[in-house]
Amino acid sequence: MISLFELFSIGIGPSSSHTVGPMKAANAFVTLLKDQHQLNLCTKITVELFGSLALTGIGHATDKAVLLGLEGFSPATINPDQIPDLLARISLQKQLNLLQEYKIHFDRSTDLIFRSHETLPYHANALRFTAHREQGEILYSATYFSVGGGFILHEDEINLAHIITDITETVPYPFHSAKKLLDQCIAHGLTIAELMLANECHLRSENEVKTKILEIADTMLACIDRGCQVKGILPGGLNIPRRAHNLLLKLQQKGLPSSHEQTSSLEWLNLFAIAVNEENAAGGRVVTAPTNGAAGIIPAIWAYYLRFYPHAKREDAIEFFLTAGAIAILYKKGASISGAEVGCQGEVGVACSMAAGALTALLKGDLHQIENAAEIAMEHHLGLTCDPIMGLVQIPCIERNAMGAMKAVNASKLALLGDGSHYVSLDKVIATMKQTGMDMMSIYKETSLGGLAVNLPEC
Repeated sequence: MISLFELFSIGIGPSSSHTVGPMKAANAFVTLLKDQHQLNLCTKITVELFGSLALTGIGHATDKAVLLGLEGFSPATINPDQIPDLLARISLQKQLNLLQEYKIHFDRSTDLIFRSHETLPYHANALRFTAHREQGEILYSATYFSVGGGFILHEDEINLAHIITDITETVPYPFHSAKKLLDQCIAHGLTIAELMLANECHLRSENEVKTKILEIADTMLACIDRGCQVKGILPGGLNIPRRAHNLLLKLQQKGLPSSHEQTSSLEWLNLFAIAVNEENAAGGRVVTAPTNGAAGIIPAIWAYYLRFYPHAKREDAIEFFLTAGAIAILYKKGASISGAEVGCQGEVGVACSMAAGALTALLKGDLHQIENAAEIAMEHHLGLTCDPIMGLVQIPCIERNAMGAMKAVNASKLALLGDGSHYVSLDKVIATMKQTGMDMMSIYKETSLGGLAVNLPEC
């Protein structure tokens, strides 16, 4: 089972697959060394980044994430404000404090290797850690794959990942397709959110599930608030000014629109998405949803619903996030949520599909209208490339989240105007997205080797 809290996880920017995943992998590696009682035998660690991680690693802060992970920090708990000082200390001293308890020499210029022209089998996001003894002999080596959304796989887990669908499920209502999900809802008289809640309660108490969902929702709103307050230039070298603060001032001058002023309310939707993704680009605290590159869509829709629907309440987050999570599971199991694997259709496209279905659920759409909304949203993201300029999650990523949020609202409206019947099923569009991603040239899949990344117009 994939838990809701694997798809919605509190962490830092700018990328779930290039920042969060590598930090988790580095932490996992040194934890394994400790568990094998080899940490105190290690005198050197080398890190190799392959494929997409190497090509866009600097822009996505992969190098920084790896160092922090080796020191024992995790994306969920690290204080983003402390990161610059931690990295400055590592660079100045040329020393890592593994798991905050064992010091070794580390020179970024020689011990952190970018293998830009080499891609390992299985996935484009790969990194290898090698621990050495004092005489230089290899103590232990392991390869990890960052497969999107902050999920990581150790090389020994790959075969297990392939056969996982053959293992008997232990949750009350297992599903691997939208058809199976809807069939079970109908057979048992459940909403999608109720079915998901029952599955989550197999892992933890109902009170814990609901409390954690509300924490995620509140963290998203806090991210919007911070994104609206902070001014300045985004890091990375493009010198892109943060816009959310000025957008907020302009919208405040207009005043809050009434619920029927749809055009004005959608301007606020833009603001919410941009605020989150500027925080993500700056390495701030965000919620992976289901990735960091697409982290602005779900919170934008949630904030939009709270502000512009008169009967909205905080507790509606339970239904919203459980429904969105069920849709995300369908993509995670049936295709991919990794931009390096299937392009941005797997990130912004999936987030838009999740948001459209979840919003439709809150607006009292039936099961088939929810599935229709999710399908519409993805159908119009098919083929979307991932071509960030300089490997930074800024252009086109920040505005793309605003556009994805807009599409989610429109997909929901279209679905609610219909009776739920439609020609293309969600399962079919997920299969199409996967095939489209497989057929997409690698230069358009988070490598910054094609598209906008190399075709900037010159005046």
